[in-house]
Amino acid sequence: MIVGLIAAAEVGFWAVLAAGLGARYGLRKPRLGAALLVCVPLIDVLLLTATSVDLARGAEPTAAHGLAALYLGFTVAYGHYTIRWADGHAAHRFAGAPKPPKPPRHGAARAAHEWRIWSMTLIAVVIALAALQTMIWAIADADRTEALRAWQWTGLRVLGIHALIALTYTVWPKKAPEGAEGAEGSAGAAAERESRA
Repeated sequence: MIVGLIAAAEVGFWAVLAAGLGARYGLRKPRLGAALLVCVPLIDVLLLTATSVDLARGAEPTAAHGLAALYLGFTVAYGHYTIRWADGHAAHRFAGAPKPPKPPRHGAARAAHEWRIWSMTLIAVVIALAALQTMIWAIADADRTEALRAWQWTGLRVLGIHALIALTYTVWPKKAPEGAEGAEGSAGAAAERESRA
């Protein structure tokens, strides 16, 4: 049941996102589009509620419950970034807005970008760990919560691997081709402004 809900939540995320962008740019109803985009996080709330109710009814904690917590963390942490990315591309395609800047590809700008993305992974893992720990405390049975603890370690491993990837861009930065430094710097600054908007 929980796996099905996670799949439905993923489909729902993209369906509501598409509906919001369609209303904003296709129907030219920006208020309706904004209202739909604001509803995207409610999908995570529904998933968390369903997971909690399932456990409260005495369901055996499984890897699916742990996956739901990780899904919650990653959609909360990356949701705004994903919506902003999709909105920027939709505005460019359907409303004549400038093309969104691509992430920087070289040097310190790329390293800074990678660490910004890692910070979202950090937030995602912290949220997931907190949700998992809350479930573990609520169940209060070490034998029954082994699957949930395994997902906590999975979250920490993902965070560590992502940190190593970001670190490689810092320690061994990719050099820009000759004459591309100025353009790369401008693109990096634009991408940074976009990420903080």
